[in-house]
Amino acid sequence: MTVILQDRQLGGDSDWWRSALIYQVYPRSYQDSNGDGIGDLKGIHERLDYLAWLGVDALWLSPFFKSPMKDFGYDVSDYRAVDPMFGTLEDFDALLARAHQLGIRILIDQVLSHTSDQHAWFRESRRSRDNPRADWFVWADPQPDGTPPTNWLSIFGGPAWEWDTQRRQYYMHNFLASQPDLNFHNPVVQDALLDEVRFWLDRGVDGLRLDTANMYVHDALLRNNPPLAPGEVVNGVGRENPYAMQNPMYNINRPENLVFMERLRALLDAYPATTSVGELGAVTDMYQTVAAYTEQGRRLHMGYSFDFMTPVFNAAHVRSVLERMQAGIGSGWPCWAFTNHDMPRVVTRWGQTPAQAPLIAALMLSIRGTPCMYQGDELGLPEADVPFELLQDPYGIRFWPDFKGRDGCRTPMPWQHDAANAGFTGGRVQPWLPIPAEHVALSVDVQRADPASVLNRIRQFVHWRRTQPCLLRGEQHMLDAPGEVVAFVRKLDGKAQVCAFNLGAVPQAFDSGRSGLENLSGHGFRGRCRAAVITLPPHEVFFGMMDT
Repeated sequence: MTVILQDRQLGGDSDWWRSALIYQVYPRSYQDSNGDGIGDLKGIHERLDYLAWLGVDALWLSPFFKSPMKDFGYDVSDYRAVDPMFGTLEDFDALLARAHQLGIRILIDQVLSHTSDQHAWFRESRRSRDNPRADWFVWADPQPDGTPPTNWLSIFGGPAWEWDTQRRQYYMHNFLASQPDLNFHNPVVQDALLDEVRFWLDRGVDGLRLDTANMYVHDALLRNNPPLAPGEVVNGVGRENPYAMQNPMYNINRPENLVFMERLRALLDAYPATTSVGELGAVTDMYQTVAAYTEQGRRLHMGYSFDFMTPVFNAAHVRSVLERMQAGIGSGWPCWAFTNHDMPRVVTRWGQTPAQAPLIAALMLSIRGTPCMYQGDELGLPEADVPFELLQDPYGIRFWPDFKGRDGCRTPMPWQHDAANAGFTGGRVQPWLPIPAEHVALSVDVQRADPASVLNRIRQFVHWRRTQPCLLRGEQHMLDAPGEVVAFVRKLDGKAQVCAFNLGAVPQAFDSGRSGLENLSGHGFRGRCRAAVITLPPHEVFFGMMDT
């Protein structure tokens, strides 16, 4: 079919992404339109009015490309095709056009570090050592005793090398053995991947979310990784995984990776008002990594870390993360995600209840950087407890029971409390993952009907934030605050907005030292200031404004 460049006339601000709210949709679990128990593109299309009502500026769509689904779409077998499970290219074009009509931009997941072993490139590469794509993937001979070429580990468990009987060599895979890594030392491979990205930019997408953005390039000398030094931690990897015992400095995190990012940025810059956000995980120097990858104008527009995706939730930790990011970011720009499709839902992970979801959302939407909300977090959904026999996630099956995997955050979206399968699917087929009863009780229709619900409170704050220039673009400076209070100032154009969050269950009051501070209203929270003293009930927030 003829590709028509979509109209991107959503406003002339090329930096729109700095103040946007990005909302992640996991297509398998958002809305099923054809009754097969799996969400699809037409289902997302049906729910765009809801997302516009919520106040979303951009959607990040997790992979919907053709795939054998060994890792649920993160194993791509054709970068330019929609998997029939999710629909057609025409369905995507219709979704994109309608989103643009509603003022919502679309970011698509790009999985460039590896393909599926079913991709045509890999099928040809493994055929022989002298075919045109023989060096498109990372191949190496065994050690003299037949063992793998290096000590590198796969994030999914075991060695990062798989023996191939056709080539009589090992190939590298940072994830499943069915996800072979591409060889970025070959410039032809880089050119081919940039062409795949260009295909979607020509269709009119507004940006890319880059999976494993720091994991594209391996060490050409195949040096062994050293063990972690005492006190070092691999960001984003749980201790149940032996991967957390190495410093992965040679299989990923290579300096050549940044050179490719510059090529990718040059391509994006040819398409006005597009953006990029990179997942930056499995590093020991998170803040320097985010700074390097998001250096202004050179590489990615945004990068997100995993420091808020741990079980730790207290004021000292939040202050520490914000201070270290501010000190290390340089000219770069952070993206903040408190959870995603790979992590337990934030309400459960931080030991909170759905009632605290507005506090959590307000914190993420107030700190300097671009917030990324995961589907269902606006409902305060807790982590689902999926029994072992119903697990789909290969990582969860591999590391059960110490880590129950990623299915608990991937269960279908609950839309209607009195409908079969909570309105996610109208078919007779059961949803691909079960919908827990506690999610049904928090469904969209129940919460939209209640003005005091978590959903309506978060929606109120999302729309109020749009009217606050300091929160959208202002500089950030931390304030001293007692106990479980996190406080900071956002400054812009002669105005200073004070934000204070009581993360604890005990009321707090403290002197802000700002006698001209005036209470702001319309945000839905109950914190107040009088004579410079800020008073915060448990789990409440204060916003005030003054001239600088």
